[in-house]
Amino acid sequence: MRSSTAAGREWTGADRVKAAAWLMAGWIALLWLLEVADLLTGHALDPYGITPREVGELRDVVPAAFLHFGFGHVAANSVPLLVFGFLAALGGIRRFLAVAAMIIVVDGLGVWLVSPAYSNTAGASGLVFGLFGYLVVRGFVDRKALDIGVGLVIGLVWGSTVLLGISPTQSDVSWQGHLFGLVAGVAAAFVFRRRRPGRAGAPGPDA
Repeated sequence: MRSSTAAGREWTGADRVKAAAWLMAGWIALLWLLEVADLLTGHALDPYGITPREVGELRDVVPAAFLHFGFGHVAANSVPLLVFGFLAALGGIRRFLAVAAMIIVVDGLGVWLVSPAYSNTAGASGLVFGLFGYLVVRGFVDRKALDIGVGLVIGLVWGSTVLLGISPTQSDVSWQGHLFGLVAGVAAAFVFRRRRPGRAGAPGPDA
């Protein structure tokens, strides 16, 4: 089963690159716009971070992944999210959105369950760590040499940063969010793996 555009034309490699680039450019722009809105409203969006073990805070599990505490915070997440998101989205926009949704929800629930009492957690770093885990594992799960190579390069370049990010020694960083994001990303590689051709119900590439 092959994917096609709305006009019936098959998606080319260039189409996938453009779609992935536009998606992630828009995603990053949204993060910055929300931080500008937060500043202009006197940080009215900060309460939409996750405060653990309060039932009402479950509604903030998804919004918290798009909010930050200052421009330095959003800047620190923008570059890795842009890179990881772009590489992940090249494998299909629908697949990427499903992976991102799983990471955001699992990560947010993990933060809600185990973060220190009275803390307020927000930011895209859980998604960043999740996409890192997804990209490192995806090639091995799908048995695709190119994706394995991409995962190895990402692991070599960012691996030490990720290990530092899940260390509980950093009091001002939500290592819980990073850890749950990483675990969710690895799990997503298996949940949304591509079936090998010839197997019943094997899905084809998507747009």
